[in-house]
Amino acid sequence: MALQSARKSALVDQVIDQLRRQISEGEWGLGARIPTESELAELLGVGRNTVREGVRALAHAGLLEIRQGAGTFVIGRSEVTAAVRRRIAASTAADAMEVRRGLEIEAARLAAARRDEADIKRLRTLLAEREAAFEAREAEAFIDADIALHQAVAEAGHNKLLHELYVDLSDSLREIVEAGVGDNLGEDPHIDHTRAIEAIIAGDPELAVAETAAYLRELIAD
Repeated sequence: MALQSARKSALVDQVIDQLRRQISEGEWGLGARIPTESELAELLGVGRNTVREGVRALAHAGLLEIRQGAGTFVIGRSEVTAAVRRRIAASTAADAMEVRRGLEIEAARLAAARRDEADIKRLRTLLAEREAAFEAREAEAFIDADIALHQAVAEAGHNKLLHELYVDLSDSLREIVEAGVGDNLGEDPHIDHTRAIEAIIAGDPELAVAETAAYLRELIAD
């Protein structure tokens, strides 16, 4: 009985490790529904009870959320970022924005020093999408493009932990961004990010930091 129990525990650990790896590598993005219990059992070559225990463990760790009748969804990329997400949810909006400011400034500095050609292409594309959405007064598209642009800056710094922390932070602040933009996009002055992005593309860390700090002061002042 002890050997059987140990074998089952080892299988559960393997399932946890495999699912954790797939989540951290982005096979299932934040908000995505993972395969069903039976599908995972077939994919991993284990029993459904083993899968169920592994999924429950990751739900307890804050990576997954089990929604009765809907499935199981990814809500965190790692135990660390899941803990950060919970902490952000318990913080004031002002505190969260100050942390965001610190991460964005460091992300801009690293991005200007480390961006590659693929990063440059993505930054230009997302900046153009953000500006086009603003000009068209499409609030939801603007918010999506704005968040994607900031996350791309964090990714261009090639610091995986900073990128993951920023993604979780910006996802948690999405409701605040939506409330700030509202349904009438364009009534408030446009906070342009062009100079900050161009500084990153040009590979100038000092200017990237200065321009990022400038638009953040304008954003927080609003």
